[in-house]
Amino acid sequence: MINIIALAIGWVSDLIFGDPPCLPHPVVGFGKMIAYGEHRLNRGSRRVLKGGLMAVVLILLVFFVVWGIRRLMLAYLSPWWLLPLDAVLIFYCLAGTTLIREVREVFRAVDRSLEEGRTQVARIVGRDTSQLSAQDVRTAALETLAENLSDGVIAPLFWFALLGTPGMMAYKMVNTLDSMIGYRTERYRDFGCLAAHIDDVANYIPARLTALLMIIVSGKWSLLSFVAKYGRNHASPNSGYPEAALAGILDCQFGGTHTYFGEVIEKPYIGSHDRPLTTADMTVAVRVNRLTEVFMVLIAAAVSYSLYTLLPSFP
Repeated sequence: MINIIALAIGWVSDLIFGDPPCLPHPVVGFGKMIAYGEHRLNRGSRRVLKGGLMAVVLILLVFFVVWGIRRLMLAYLSPWWLLPLDAVLIFYCLAGTTLIREVREVFRAVDRSLEEGRTQVARIVGRDTSQLSAQDVRTAALETLAENLSDGVIAPLFWFALLGTPGMMAYKMVNTLDSMIGYRTERYRDFGCLAAHIDDVANYIPARLTALLMIIVSGKWSLLSFVAKYGRNHASPNSGYPEAALAGILDCQFGGTHTYFGEVIEKPYIGSHDRPLTTADMTVAVRVNRLTEVFMVLIAAAVSYSLYTLLPSFP
């Protein structure tokens, strides 16, 4: 029951607080570790090997540090001491509330002025936003909302259900590696290659599960064929599925031409109805996100309880 209580506390804390800017965040530390390794290793020959080794070492390091701390606490303290530790880690690993707040701010900002909208959306996307139209700004925000529902909520809960907080934290390192070095640009194409592939594997099931849950909470079962058709229309083998689910729910179109680090990248279109997006669309998307999140928390709690009942010593 400790896992279930910790999950409830961590999730409710994220609902209330989001990511407080005044508190240190483990992902910031992950980012510094990755930046240090990339600066030292991303040069010369064998960049694929060096980048891959760095990624694997960092992921395993995070998993076994958290696993080791929990083992020591179990060995010398009451199991209930794990409750605050796990609750805090779960809180840090979930990003649903912060993402929704940011997307809402993007829509408010672009309604005030295009320049404000471009500045605000730059906080949550990796692309160049300086030339985006108002429609592009809103589209980018909703694409990010769908993609990060998988990366920032469903996938962490999926790995928590299977491997507890050590797996959840290791996944956050996987995701941070991909967000920092998993680009197909000249600088990162070789060095971040394996990190990007690891992220693809880690998100393969969660991305498709996200799309399925979004369809379930929307009640639009006919979108299963829509997602099957358009989910593959993305450079990522995973991101297209939650984006396709949201595009189908909103009856809109995602994708197109984007600029990353000065390089123009053409993304296939997801959906065929290229219509203007409004604040009402954002409200629907946020509601779908929240319902999907609730559904996944219940699933994670049930799976975690079942696995720990069968295998109480793992992980």
